[in-house]
Amino acid sequence: MSAVREPAAEAAQQVPDNEAEAAQEVPRNGAEAGRGYVSRVGGRVRFRDLLRAEWVKYWSLRSTYAVLGVGAAVAVGINVNSARSNEELLSRPNTPAPGLPERPVDKQFLFDPLSTAFTSPAWQILMVVAAGLGAMALTGEHGSGLIRTTFAAVPARRAVAAAKGAVVVAVTSVLGAVVAGVSFGVTQAVLREHGGLSITDPGAFRAVAASALLIPVCALIGLATGALVRHSAGSVGAVVGLLVLAPGLFNGETYRWVREIGNVMPVNAWQKLIQNPERHYGTPKYPVTETEAWVALGAWALVAAVLVLWVVERRDV
Repeated sequence: MSAVREPAAEAAQQVPDNEAEAAQEVPRNGAEAGRGYVSRVGGRVRFRDLLRAEWVKYWSLRSTYAVLGVGAAVAVGINVNSARSNEELLSRPNTPAPGLPERPVDKQFLFDPLSTAFTSPAWQILMVVAAGLGAMALTGEHGSGLIRTTFAAVPARRAVAAAKGAVVVAVTSVLGAVVAGVSFGVTQAVLREHGGLSITDPGAFRAVAASALLIPVCALIGLATGALVRHSAGSVGAVVGLLVLAPGLFNGETYRWVREIGNVMPVNAWQKLIQNPERHYGTPKYPVTETEAWVALGAWALVAAVLVLWVVERRDV
């Protein structure tokens, strides 16, 4: 009996040593990025493999297609409807009442065709859609428990999170570019008899580019919110509060610090960039420049990305 027990005891003593060696061989932070990431299931996993896996997971849900399609259709529909309504109003004869002198046209009250392509309701809906898609890239796996399997297979958590972020940014960048381009093209075609713009007109390309960029920025904000909240409904509620409701709290000009916070909110920075330079919007008490607006959008994206990597690495699953 003792002869049987001794090998068993030796094997039991060797198990912790083997596990310790295996743990040492698996870099959690993905330090060996140049040679790939060690997987517990065997072999090395390169970043492009993680991208391919996240891409498959992202498109494996039918809801992804539905949310993207419905979100894009609603946003474009709102903008086109705005253009058609304005076109109908502008087509009506505007004859001054008899006996009243004609007044000079004030540039502040001139119709701005650029504004119809980028109405706030349409883009706020698209912002929430993009942020929700970003959040669900993480909350979906947390809710189902699949995130444990993912990190068990590839313990390099930051690499996995970076792959998720890259896929989300790629998809929402295409979404933003398509919606911005289609909205601009269709609305300006509807308004061609009333000053419709081309992409080469002052401010037009900047407005399209800013609108396209806003969507992946919001997706990264949603991804960061999902990493913090880890619950789909809670994350969507949080991004609605942050992206849609919070900017309204910082629109006053009584206190400078209030307005300065409002100026760097994503939706307010975007609204600055879509303004038509050929129109006069008045001078606010605490204005924001175009450069500051671009920097604000970039800063939101950078902070969100860093926050995702930090939270995913530090928090347990």
